[in-house]
Amino acid sequence: MAQKGVQLEREIISCSICLDLLKEPVTIPCGHNYCMNCIKTCWDEQDGNTVHSCPQCRQTFTPRPVLMKNIMLAVLVEELKKTGLQAAPADLCYAGPEDVSCDVCTGRKLKAFKSCLVCLISFCEKHLQPHYDAAPLKKHKLVDPSKKLQENICSRHDEVMKMFCRTDQQCICYLCSVDEHKGHDTVSAAAERSERQRELEVSRQNIQQRIQDREKDVKELQQEVEAINRSADKAVEDSEKIFTQLISLIQKRSSDVKQQVRSQQETEVSRVKELQEKLEQEITELKRKDAEMKKLSHTEDHTQFLHNYPSLSALSESTSSINIRPLRYFEDVTAAVSELRDKLQDVLREKWTNVSLTVTEVDVLLPQPEPKTRAGFLQYSLEITLDPNTAHTKLLLSEGNRKITNEPQSYCNHPDRFTSSRQVLSRESLTGRCYWEVEWRAEEINIAVAYKNIRRDQSFGHNLESWTLHCYKQSYTFEHNFVQTPVSGPLSSRVGVYLDHSAGILSFYSISETMTLLHKVQTTFTQPLYAGLGLCYWYGETAELIKLK
Repeated sequence: MAQKGVQLEREIISCSICLDLLKEPVTIPCGHNYCMNCIKTCWDEQDGNTVHSCPQCRQTFTPRPVLMKNIMLAVLVEELKKTGLQAAPADLCYAGPEDVSCDVCTGRKLKAFKSCLVCLISFCEKHLQPHYDAAPLKKHKLVDPSKKLQENICSRHDEVMKMFCRTDQQCICYLCSVDEHKGHDTVSAAAERSERQRELEVSRQNIQQRIQDREKDVKELQQEVEAINRSADKAVEDSEKIFTQLISLIQKRSSDVKQQVRSQQETEVSRVKELQEKLEQEITELKRKDAEMKKLSHTEDHTQFLHNYPSLSALSESTSSINIRPLRYFEDVTAAVSELRDKLQDVLREKWTNVSLTVTEVDVLLPQPEPKTRAGFLQYSLEITLDPNTAHTKLLLSEGNRKITNEPQSYCNHPDRFTSSRQVLSRESLTGRCYWEVEWRAEEINIAVAYKNIRRDQSFGHNLESWTLHCYKQSYTFEHNFVQTPVSGPLSSRVGVYLDHSAGILSFYSISETMTLLHKVQTTFTQPLYAGLGLCYWYGETAELIKLK
């Protein structure tokens, strides 16, 4: 009896929303008590409605009641707390708005402990006990509490749906199987579940196997990342050592040249100064001799003149004549060093392309298969612009250097400019996987890729350094190193180009409502490539690299 009193007190001072002891208790017009914050939050969520209701008895109020703290109940709660009374224990846990409640409980309902798929109702632990005690009920299927039990009832016949129609792929009741599903392939729901369960297990095994495979792949990729990092670090370290050695070698050669020049400078200056001193001594001697001769020439005593003349008339042997080379001195050294510099620059420029290409061709993953759809190609699209320094003087560049038009221009001279055919190369080099599209309005156009070192007096396709698709209004032709190959395919004013540099794949596609392969090249590219466009001679014709992003 005492425990019932405690239980009653607990029920009185507990909030049916949070199921905890009342905090700042309020009593609403219907007489039920709630925490101030709980009922306020509940009604705040109903503010879109014109009326507000009690969460327990569902009585409605208009307008929204003003909440006032119940002083007496608050004092009672505080007093009972002092006696050690706390929130309701787990075995008397009441169902909240989000919980599945016991369908058997009357008044304030407890949380459901299990739901029965045969009874199609949910039970708290107390009301579930007969399912453990009564032999007929022990056969019922109990599951975790569910709010979806009514979904097991046929809306047409109000019967439990224990059958499955394979024809319509839906659960049905027995009456459905002899009514609108008559003649269909029907089995028991348990039998269908059993078969689907087997399929599910197979699918799970496949998924688990794929998880293992992917985890193995992830581990291998992680190892590859570590290997790439180690290799890159070593390459950087070794490259720095080699470049340091090159710099040291050049500095040593610079020091040697400086030392040789200074040594030769000292030798030549010493020789010149030695000769200069001899000449200055000879000049002094000659001046002295000239003074004596002048004095003798003024002597009036003939006998004395003749007596002294022989000793003065004899001249000492003169220093050999001086031949000085044209004033070049060490200018030839400068010229020789300049020539060395130019040759080093040429070697570096030539070899650097190979170094750069070697770096870009490091590709750990196996080549990806060529995309099958235009959307697949577009993931490799990039914005390409044309290089004005390579454009022929009869080509006008516009649209941000993406479009060419047959129209004479006054370009300045440049070593990269095409001089024979009306062609132009892209500013960007192409490595890896790339895709771009060309829209053209012309009698004939060349859509090409080429190395940077293509001769500027040759057309695309007339050498080993370029590959081109000739597009005519009625046909296509592919050309490389003067070898032409007829190409068949749907005619279109838009052509797509796909390049996989490391795999050596170059493909041309006709783009219209569909995407059709025109021609595919499989080769080995030894340098970075550049996109190329070329027109013929008709004024006003155009070709444009289309923006795809």
